[in-house]
Order: sequence, then structure tokens, then C-alpha cells
Amino acid sequence: MALNQQQLAAIEKIIIEETGLKSGQVTNTINLLQEGATVPFIARYRKEQTGELDEVQIRTVEERLAYFTELEARRQTILASIEEQGKLTPELKARIETTRQKTELEDLYLPYKPKRRTKATIAKERGLEPLADLMAAQALTSGSALEAAALFVDPEKEVPTPEAALEGAGHILAERLADDADCRAMVRRLTWEQGVMATKVASDKKEQVTKFEMYYDYQEPLKEIPSHRMLAMRRGEKEEVLRLGLQVPQVEIMAGLKHRLIKGESIFKPWLEAVAEDAYKRLIATSIEVELRLQAKDLADEAAIAIFAKNLKNLLLAPPAGGRRVLGIDPGLRTGSKLAAVDQTGRFLEHVTIYPHTGAGRVDQARADLLRLVEAHGIEMIAIGNGTAGREMELFTKETLSKAGRHLPVVMVSEAGASIYSASEIAREEFPELDLTVRGAISIARRLQDPLAELVKVDPKSIGVGQYQHDVNQTMLKKSLDEVVESGVNYVGVDLNTASWALLSYVAGVGPALGKAIARHRDENGPFSSRKGLLKVSRFGAKAFEQAAGFLRIRGGKHPLDNSAVHPERYPLVEQMAKDLGVSLEELTKTPGLAEKIDLKKYVSDQVGLPTLRDILEELKKPGRDPRQQFQTADFRGDIREISDLQEGMILQGVVTNVTAFGAFVDIGVHQDGLVHVSHLANRFIKDPNDAVQVGQVVKVKVLSADPQRKRIALSIKEAEPGGAAVRKPAPPVAQPRQEPKLTSGGLDLSALQKAGFRVSVSSS
Repeated sequence: MALNQQQLAAIEKIIIEETGLKSGQVTNTINLLQEGATVPFIARYRKEQTGELDEVQIRTVEERLAYFTELEARRQTILASIEEQGKLTPELKARIETTRQKTELEDLYLPYKPKRRTKATIAKERGLEPLADLMAAQALTSGSALEAAALFVDPEKEVPTPEAALEGAGHILAERLADDADCRAMVRRLTWEQGVMATKVASDKKEQVTKFEMYYDYQEPLKEIPSHRMLAMRRGEKEEVLRLGLQVPQVEIMAGLKHRLIKGESIFKPWLEAVAEDAYKRLIATSIEVELRLQAKDLADEAAIAIFAKNLKNLLLAPPAGGRRVLGIDPGLRTGSKLAAVDQTGRFLEHVTIYPHTGAGRVDQARADLLRLVEAHGIEMIAIGNGTAGREMELFTKETLSKAGRHLPVVMVSEAGASIYSASEIAREEFPELDLTVRGAISIARRLQDPLAELVKVDPKSIGVGQYQHDVNQTMLKKSLDEVVESGVNYVGVDLNTASWALLSYVAGVGPALGKAIARHRDENGPFSSRKGLLKVSRFGAKAFEQAAGFLRIRGGKHPLDNSAVHPERYPLVEQMAKDLGVSLEELTKTPGLAEKIDLKKYVSDQVGLPTLRDILEELKKPGRDPRQQFQTADFRGDIREISDLQEGMILQGVVTNVTAFGAFVDIGVHQDGLVHVSHLANRFIKDPNDAVQVGQVVKVKVLSADPQRKRIALSIKEAEPGGAAVRKPAPPVAQPRQEPKLTSGGLDLSALQKAGFRVSVSSS
């Protein structure tokens, strides 16, 4: 719906009230959004207009604008419908025009909404509406209700007795009460505030042991149920293990309905009390219960999706190993392990399958093949998938390298979603001639080089960092995760000449179609030498260039600023800065100290303010920087390989692989992640586990218990540190120069090598 200026102004006013943002911030942000600007572009390159709003604030404005635009469209439809019926009073119109909630709007429309044939409409057809009006007026205080109703007896209209007349009139009044917006709001409020969700085990599952045992006889206030328990209950109901019911404060509800319906003493009072009960039990209760169960589900979805989004962000922004030649290994037992070598840009070089675990006769050949690939392609790092046979392959690789006198880092990489990628359209396009398992090995190698670039090719739901991801609203989940990926990609920036179309598609203003067009143009015409070359791509217009150019990088291009986050629209400004310093633009970008001499106030204008100038200065100080942190090393014990190797009280290092509402899962190298319950994350109260740990964080844990049969491991972080020191969450990513691992005589410097599920060890003789 296209909003007129009056409607837009009203929406802006509401958003300002809701968010506490300044008028100009909201107005300018909405104008930019309506002009087609993307959120990353607005946050990065339009700081003066928005008053330096961040992406979260801009998305909030975007979401509320969408909500109120939909609300306004529905409002106009409802007003037109009621007016067409000739029932739009000034009071009703005013109330409809001032509501800010979709629920209230639909409640107001309910009495005028076309209905199927109901008991009330049948009663009206039988001429009983005047009796209903008489009962509602409650003016008669003498005589009897049956005497008054006798006047409406008409066998021809199927009203044979006074009792039948009163019953029919009661149906009319019950529907009026059920359709009353204030009554529904009251019932909704009481049910939400005092309702209790109760679960029982299905009769045919009473003797069975299931993962829903704690809910076999369980109760919890509806509004207090945390996300993971609500989703667990609903899953149990879906799998027909549980029966869910909502216990409501019926006494309070009935008292409220009767208070609204009954004005005082009249001959119809007993009948009106029955009307109130009929209205609630027959017309209100079920619809409100369904509505509130859905509301509770929506709130649970939002919380679960928020956790998923935080985890995904941390995983995507995990530090990259950088441009190193990597050997990726997709381990296997019976079917063998697939080895794939890639160069420093991720280009596939060669693959081979080895069988080191299926008999002594094949071990020597496996060692020879592994070493040949390492030698032939100058391999600098080895990435091993952490799935089946991952630990066995890790030990085999380390032993093989050690016997050969080679010292290479061996890194365990999460292979979650690798099989999904292997069978995907993009994998078929990249490697049409290769087997699925070989594609998986390539993906594992590339994940080590750059997690972000590789993980964007996989459906985020398959990466394994969520909670009940298949139970939540899929549309909402996809939108949220796509926003996370978009934010991460644009935060880091993308190499225009090496990025896959999948990665390019998340760049602001690009999308899948233009992403494929860019990749196709690159394949046909060679690497881009400048950002301006994008304008030669089919259907890549000026608007797309404006949105995307600043997030795309060209290493060694014609223009020195093409490998920076400086937007092309500001190139003339930076050129002027260089001129004023008496140096060339290239010299300015290669000599960070020169930027310190720039007086930013000198360049403030109507078009450019200090926020943008400060960003430009930071880029000039650290051109081409990668804002992601460095690797961090974790020391995994070599003698701990299976759950059976664990003993209570052991102190181990691990890597956080997933954060949920009830705690965090930690990989300690035994094929099964252990759970650190929220109560064991720190020696202080933790409400949100994300306040204590994040995906990819290296932590020290104490083994509380290990159950090999049930594959359950209980861990504690707070008991692992001397004195129970609280866990400190790493600082959020900050802009800093990219520092790739340095090669030394002993191989790769591992002083900062472990993050986001990578387990690193170096072979030694």
C-alpha cells in the first residue's frame, strides 16, 4: 500500500514514540528505505542522515514501518466495509482510526465481519431480535421473563414456546457479547496473565520412555514459559506424546463478562447470566485459547530465532585462516576418506580417496597418498571434518606427518551442513564432475580459509547452531537469518574477483540474480580491474552500484581505494585530502601515518559530516582491513577420544559449539558435545547464556558426569576455574587490520589459532 503524507506522518510519530529515536532520525531513515536503500548501506554510508543509527535500530524502524503500513491497509479495508454496510458511526470510526494493534482492529471489525449462518442469525430470521433488545435493556423489573417472551411465540417461525424464544434471543445477545472488542480484550488479558499451560502424557505413551518425560505431568504459567520449554511442549504434542491444555481463571472471566452484560436487577437476570456463560464457553473460550497459544508460540519463536541469529553471527564472523594452501579431509571408515587440495584462493587442485582404517594393507598407501598431496601442492594447513572417523583421521594424519618429519597445523573443522552444500545447486555448478563427498572435502578446506565465504552457501538451518529450528515460524526464521548473513557479509566486505555468486548475492543491493550476473561477467571477461567495471555487468545499474560498491573489494586494482570500504562517491574527497597533504593517493593509502595529519573539520560540508569523515580516516589508517578477530588456540587432550575416556572431575578445554536458552554445548573432542547448564556458566546469575559465552569461544570445563549409554555429558565452566571465576565473554568484533598467521621455520605460528569449532594441533617428531 502506498501511504499518503498524512498517513506516513502518523506512522512516523508512532515509531518515534515506540523507539525513543529523534524525529529526524526516523523520518530520514524511512525516506532512505522508501528510496530503495538497504540497511547495511544506510548504516555505513548515510550516518549523517540517520544520526548514526546502527543496523539493529534501522531494522527496527523498517519492521515497524512494515507493520503499520499493513495495519493501515487493513484499517482502510475495514472502514470501507463497515461504511458500505451503513453502520460506521463517528465513535466507531474514531476508535478504528486510533488503534495501533492488529488484534484490536480485528476485534472492532468482528461484529461487522461477514459470518456464516449462526444460531444468532437464525434467531434474527425468526424475529427474535426485538426480544433480545428488550432483554439487553433490562428495563422490566416486574412480571416474568416467560410472560414477556410469550409475545414472540410463533410456531410458523419455529418458535413454539416462550422458552424457545428466550433461548433464541439469548443466542443473539451471546454473539453480541462475544463480538464486543472490550469483552474480548478483558478475556484475553485475564487468560494471558493467569492462564496455566498444563501437559499430560498421552494414554498410550504412559509406559514409554521419551525425551518428553519431564512434561508427562507438568504445569507452568502461560506468560512465563521460556522459549525452549514452549517449543518442546508443542513438539511433544505434534508427535502425539503429550496433550496440552490451557487452564484459565474462569471465575474471574465470568465475573467480568456478567459485569459488562448485567446492569442490575431485572426479570431477565437469570437468563442473562446464562447468556454470559454461553458466550464464553461456546463463542469466546476456544478462539481466545487458540489465539493465546499462538501468541505464546510466536514469542517462543522470536526468542529461539534471536538465539539462532546470535550464534550464526558469531559463527559467520569466526576468524579466517586466510590465503593458505589447505588440504581438506572428509573422513570416513568403510567408504574411505576423501582428500581435496585447494590453493590459497580456494581453487580446487586435486583429490584422492584413502582407506587408512579398513585394514593394514591399505595404511601404507594412505600415508603415501597423503604425503604426496602435501608435497605436490605445497600444503600449509590440513582441515579435517569433525564427523564420523574425524578423531581417527586426526591421529592418523598427525602420525603420518610426524614420521615424515613434517610440521603442519592439523585443524578440526565443523562439517555441519557440508553434505547439504555437496548436493546443492551451487556445488553442482562449481564442481559438476566431482562426487558429492569430494565436494564436501573441498568445502571443509575452504571453511578453514574463510568460514563466512563458505558457510553462506549452506542453508543456515543446516549449520547446527539453532534451537528447535524446524519448529519455529519458517518465514520469520529465514528473514532473520538472511539479515544476519547480509549483515556479516557487508561487515567484512567481499573480494569481487574471488567471491562465489552465493557470497556476492548477500552484498547490499545485489541479490542472487545480480550475483550470478557478476560471476558470469567475471568468467567471460576476466577479473575486474576497478569497481566501475560493475556498471558493465548486465542489469547492474546506478542504484545497485550505489548500494553495493562500498562493500566490494578489488585487490591490486587500478584505483587505490577500490580495496577499501571508502565508497566511490567519496573518492574525490579523499583525492583532495591527498592533494592537500602534497602526496599521491596511492602514497596516502600505503602510508597509514599520513592519515593522522588530516584535519577532518576542514572537509565538513552539507554533504559530508564528521561520522563519514571519521570512517574514511579509519580506512586510510588501515586500508583493506579484515574486522574479524584472530584464531585462538585450544588444547585438546590426546588421550580423550570417547565418552568412556571421561572421568568425573577432569578439567578440559573445549570450544562452544551452540548456545541455547538453557545453556551452552561444548566440544571437548569426543564426538558428543557436552552441556553446560546455564546455572554452571558462571559464578554469578546468568539470565541469558549469550551474556556469558558465545559460539566459537574457547573455554575451560570440568566434567560433572558422563553417560556413554545415553551419550550425555554434563560440564561446568564455573567449577573449572580456581575459585569459580566467572566466564568473560570476548569483546565484540572491532575494526582492526587483518593479521594472517605467519609462517616460521617450525611451520605456522599458532599463537592465535582456534575459533568457532576449529581444533588445532601440530604434528611433531
